[in-house]
Amino acid sequence: MTYQFTPWVFRDPAILAPDYAIGALDADRADRADTPVDDERAAADLAGYDVEATDGGIGSVDKANYEVGGAYLVVDTGPWIFGRTVMLPAGTVRHVDHAERKVYVDRTKEQIKNAPEYDAESVAIRDYRDRVGGYYEDSYRESPTLD
Repeated sequence: MTYQFTPWVFRDPAILAPDYAIGALDADRADRADTPVDDERAAADLAGYDVEATDGGIGSVDKANYEVGGAYLVVDTGPWIFGRTVMLPAGTVRHVDHAERKVYVDRTKEQIKNAPEYDAESVAIRDYRDRVGGYYEDSYRESPTLD
């Protein structure tokens, strides 16, 4: 079966609300009994989470955008590639570990290092998003088969 990579869509909608995180969220909301657990999980903010490429850590999430059909993470790579900031489309996310506060992506450090730099002023421009999405779509074809 051939998998078509869609850069701006999370592959698994449950990625931000894994069942294993329910207990942790219940404990966190003990003083907010009027907020349903499902609402908190759906609104999980990944800002501050560490980001792990297939071959090691690459930085941390500065910002997460959950726009339907246009979701992405803005990742500060820190000193690893001289403070560069990149945008990772939601489709690159393999899974999120809320307990460890880590986002695992299906790209290597080298692929992320070579990605177009994040441009906050251009993010709403279709050509910019097409260029970024195209880069990750091409790098998906170069990646080994993932389970």
